[in-house]
Amino acid sequence: MKKIVVSMFIAGTVLAMTSCSSTEKALPLSSINGEWNIVEINGAKVHPDASQTLPFIAFDTNAGRVYGNSGCNRMMGSLKLDTKPGTVDFGALATTKMACPDMVMEKNVLNALEQVKHYKKAGKEKIFLCTSSNRPVIMLEKKKNGGELLVLGGDWNIVEVNGEAVPSDLEQQPFLSFNLQEKRIHGNAGCNTLNGGFLTDSKNPSAISFPGTATTMMACPDMELEGKILKALNEVKSFDTLSEGVGLYDASNKVVLVLKKK
Repeated sequence: MKKIVVSMFIAGTVLAMTSCSSTEKALPLSSINGEWNIVEINGAKVHPDASQTLPFIAFDTNAGRVYGNSGCNRMMGSLKLDTKPGTVDFGALATTKMACPDMVMEKNVLNALEQVKHYKKAGKEKIFLCTSSNRPVIMLEKKKNGGELLVLGGDWNIVEVNGEAVPSDLEQQPFLSFNLQEKRIHGNAGCNTLNGGFLTDSKNPSAISFPGTATTMMACPDMELEGKILKALNEVKSFDTLSEGVGLYDASNKVVLVLKKK
């Protein structure tokens, strides 16, 4: 994972100069629903390397869920739905435990999120996340719908199932191929060919599911891996980019399949 740099020049300290307190009517919690890029932390603009994407956080105000990526690890948690407009409470966030070459961004993101108690509109499709004293610590910018799906286009080897590495010397390597225009998938689960469609959600660019995937009925000496892959595929609810490729996640935000570009 290449280093993500945070520019710390004084001209970027907009957050520190702004307050979340306002005479304007507070926005309802539903206004922060969806996925947001983290573009500033304590007034410092976040500049990812060309091969990286911005860290992000997503609020599911229907299910009471928070998830995202802090620059290295995935994060997830719960979101209280009975808070007053303008206030937000997602408690302590859990993260995966992957070690990356540079953890500075990760620490900055998590430290700032620990302080968040309020939110306020910061401009068109932008939100401030603020402390209990109404000091902005993070600026969010709404993710653009549809762009994220483009990363799935093409052919991918299935390299991991529920944390278990798929052997690279199999006679038939499991894979998935995405046709984004037709919203169809084709592939192999290790023995049988699979075909089907996938569903997305215009309100949540990372949402994806694979209902009704069909397979051929050939019997192979070892069907265990195939069974695990098909079960995992049936549980997929979202996706996100990883340092090694793409992760497919279940409803609890656990990675059930890892894909690597062919």
